[in-house]
Amino acid sequence: MTHHPRLADAARAGAPLAWAALPLVFFAVFFALPVGTMVARGLLPDGQLDLGALTDVLGRGRTQRVLGFTVGMAAVGTALTVALGLPAAFVLHRLAFPGRGLARAWVVMPFVMPTVVVGVMFRSLLSVNGPLGFLGWDGTPMAIGAAFVFFNLAVVVRTVGGAWARLDPRPAEAAASLGASPWRVLLDITLPRLAPAVLGSAVVVFLFCATAFGVVLTLGGLQHRTIETEIYLLTTQYLDLRAAAVLSVLQVVVVALLVWVSSRMRGTGPAGAATSAGARPRPVRRADLPAVAATLAVLAFVTAPVVALVVRSLQVPTTEGTRWSLQNYRALGDPEAARAAALQTTVVEALESSWRIAVDATVLSLLLGLLVAIALTRPRRTPAAARVVRGLDLLFMLPLGVSAVTVGFGFLIALDEPPLDLRSHPLLIPVAQALVAVPLVVRTLVPVLGGIDDRQRQAAASLGAPPWRQLLTVDARLAARPVAAAAGFALAVSLGEFGATSFLARPEQPTVPVVIAQLVGRPGADGFGMALAASVLLAAVTVVVMGVVERLAPDVGGSW
Repeated sequence: MTHHPRLADAARAGAPLAWAALPLVFFAVFFALPVGTMVARGLLPDGQLDLGALTDVLGRGRTQRVLGFTVGMAAVGTALTVALGLPAAFVLHRLAFPGRGLARAWVVMPFVMPTVVVGVMFRSLLSVNGPLGFLGWDGTPMAIGAAFVFFNLAVVVRTVGGAWARLDPRPAEAAASLGASPWRVLLDITLPRLAPAVLGSAVVVFLFCATAFGVVLTLGGLQHRTIETEIYLLTTQYLDLRAAAVLSVLQVVVVALLVWVSSRMRGTGPAGAATSAGARPRPVRRADLPAVAATLAVLAFVTAPVVALVVRSLQVPTTEGTRWSLQNYRALGDPEAARAAALQTTVVEALESSWRIAVDATVLSLLLGLLVAIALTRPRRTPAAARVVRGLDLLFMLPLGVSAVTVGFGFLIALDEPPLDLRSHPLLIPVAQALVAVPLVVRTLVPVLGGIDDRQRQAAASLGAPPWRQLLTVDARLAARPVAAAAGFALAVSLGEFGATSFLARPEQPTVPVVIAQLVGRPGADGFGMALAASVLLAAVTVVVMGVVERLAPDVGGSW
């Protein structure tokens, strides 16, 4: 029996879709449907497309100011992050010194820190009573920009540092042997070969800055608004779904473009770098001292907000000033303190809820992320299969940049009727958090699974192993530790998710980020003291989780 070549090619092209079938259904129900419903409510008010809404909303002075502020802050945050991240990437990945692993873990730590906690950190550092209150940055764009850099340094350090560690050192060594200075080698040899990694990380940082929610809401309030916080205000306070839908559509288009550019950057590596094992870290030389000094400044910058948060959480105001006390921490489990702060549950109970929800989200995101990563890394034997894989890669990265507010509110208006009446279902919050975590799981696992030599699978197949057996004996064995690390990433991210959860969490069962935002938004020193202590508690949990991740797979995350 003979098979038609086109049918065979179609079958090979559809193989990635078979692996991604379950994630695609999940994506359609819990991402495309809520976002599409939210957009339709605004742009299809009477069942017909109203394109006039686009020009009307985008022509408003308020919208233009929001767009300008969003792009400007994202551009400044990206430039500063790349400028500080490059020397740190070199020192932490190419130089050998005591404590290098701890320093790398410390720089990565802010990336998984809950955004609300980051906002509270910088408020404790920059407020009038904070260590840097004299700068007058509290509630200004400078505070937001500093928080952007703090949060996103890990992206540049890990992405560029991972590429730097894999660079073949021989071209640089040859240039140095011919008399080129270290700066000439850096500018003419190294940086051009690192350009795809640098540009790719810059695109990701810009994306995260432009779609930040918790940081901007905590530090900028209602005075300094980005697209993300503007969608929140339009949805919750002004009930202007039309304007919110227009901004959501704009955000989806821009995010899709940035994700596509980032994907292209990841696929464009320097010649010889992708297959080279790179050079072993070398001792520090005299020429490295400027980069070492810049890295020490980065470590100090990352440390300052953390120290300020911990110190201020241990202080309580008195008539004479402040005194050291554990009062803020004791209040976390005190029902009386919770009621005084207008909370329906204690912070400790909220942490228990956060942990249960995050575990559920982690299991779900790990299952879906594994299937997507397998789909993206299967051998692409036809151009059609390669196009399918690129499309899937773009599709499953979209939740990273689409407004969590849009997703959360979309859940409420799209999943409120049978057979999808899920608004009160306890799994809805884990589902929302899994949407955010799946892209990170995929980005963690794709380099690992993609780096497995297909000849090992072929050898297993030649011995009679079916595809599922090949997956277990080859892929699962080599990817076990990165899978565990991906689970840690998902757990940390889920613990800190705030945007969608703020819509979906019930008052009697909130998560810790929602409680922190409520405490920060209420007047009174006691509420803010509890917010400080709760932030320390949540930050400690995420740092412990990330410490385990770093021990399991210290090089994961290099493809962010």
